[in-house]
Amino acid sequence: MTEERGALLLRKQLAELNKSCTEGFSAGLIDDEDIYRWEVVIYGPPDTNYEGGYFKAHLIFPKEYPDRPPKLTFVSEIWHPNIDKNGDVCISILHEPGDDNYGYEKAAERWLPIHTVETILISVISMLADPNDESPANVDAAKEWRDFPDSFKKKVVRCVRRSQEEL
Repeated sequence: MTEERGALLLRKQLAELNKSCTEGFSAGLIDDEDIYRWEVVIYGPPDTNYEGGYFKAHLIFPKEYPDRPPKLTFVSEIWHPNIDKNGDVCISILHEPGDDNYGYEKAAERWLPIHTVETILISVISMLADPNDESPANVDAAKEWRDFPDSFKKKVVRCVRRSQEEL
């Protein structure tokens, strides 16, 4: 029953995204036969180092969606403190629901079944604009962002150019 509920919710969200004009990203299915595997393109937010970029990512939903969070992995190369070197995004709303074993996050900051594809992607766009270097997935990027902002910006600009070429 949970699987059917998740598939219905995802179909509804896909239809709503196709009808509305959302800014900052586009989203669709990787394969029309699999509602649990999405490809998204996140547009680099204006007035950030990522501006002008078109970053492809995969959003993979578990069969237990919406009770469990999806996983978002960038396919495009991207340099960011909260995106590990494999492209996996590390933000609170994509962490398993409930209390954080390390006491860093409140349960309300973690995955909640009310999140949608749109709220996830808006959170990721916000993360691009405002990295959290206190809890980095990419320690090297976080250190560079903090200590060597010019070097950090050069790497991001290179990623933006590559994303434009790949488009």
